[in-house]
Amino acid sequence: MIEYNIVDILISCVLSLIMFSIGLSLSIKNFKKILIFPKSVISGLTAQMIALPIIAFIFCVCSDLKPEFKVGLIILSVCPGGTTSNFITYLLNGNTELSVSMTTINSFLTLFSIPFFVNISLIFFIGEGTDFNLPYLETFLQIFFITIIPTTIGIIINIKLPKLANKLNSQINIKLFIFKKMKFNFIKLFTIILLGIVFTIKLFASESSGGAGLTKNNFIQLLPIGLLFNITGLFFGYFLSLLLKLKDQTPMTIGIEVGLQNTTLAFLIAGTLLKNTEMQKPALVYAFFSFLVAILFGLFTKYLKSKKYVL
Repeated sequence: MIEYNIVDILISCVLSLIMFSIGLSLSIKNFKKILIFPKSVISGLTAQMIALPIIAFIFCVCSDLKPEFKVGLIILSVCPGGTTSNFITYLLNGNTELSVSMTTINSFLTLFSIPFFVNISLIFFIGEGTDFNLPYLETFLQIFFITIIPTTIGIIINIKLPKLANKLNSQINIKLFIFKKMKFNFIKLFTIILLGIVFTIKLFASESSGGAGLTKNNFIQLLPIGLLFNITGLFFGYFLSLLLKLKDQTPMTIGIEVGLQNTTLAFLIAGTLLKNTEMQKPALVYAFFSFLVAILFGLFTKYLKSKKYVL
């Protein structure tokens, strides 16, 4: 039986709201485009759901991190997408429809991929006799009720109650950093703020209260491999898209989707389901820089495209 503390409940609520907001962004039109032009989605999901965990596994085998950190990196690699990737894609004028569609589809796929990859990593890095394991049924149900149900409710509201969906998707004008004043979806912006609150709690709260107990030494150990993993994922998705001759802003979009992980879901798996604070730490360190790195990546690829260094 899974026991919950207040931080576990907060993470579950934030993740549910994130998935609800993604559902509100979807319509029948999105799914029709996927069926008509499936190449972008299939290539992106293959890189995201299969290639990225393999990359993380290689990094772990080649590193001298302790086993719990290695499992934590694998957990991070199998928690793809989220509202942050959608937000950054929108911010950079990428293919937002593709980003949201990929996030929605991989939410269904993770029902099966997360228990599979995480349990393999537990056996490989910690051992057959480990006390840690991710129960398939409980994990399936947990992810289903926290991700799939809210997403489905959001989609139904958008299709059946468009006026309510428009109110919930109300736009606000914000000037952000070097960008001109732009319109942002209020509910998605709200979830970004909630994510910041979750990260703050994880960083500063005691372990008994749901914090991760991150130390300076932990940060120094995890920062290089986390940063390298982040950058590798971004450019792997990008160059794979170029290799497959995908056009316009699709390579950048797929790069962001592949390279930017859902740290909230990683907290849920490591902290709530596995009850291991050490396995949460790679996701917490990753959250420090991944947002900024993804924005810099997007600006860099747009610069390359403007100079015609890439097709």
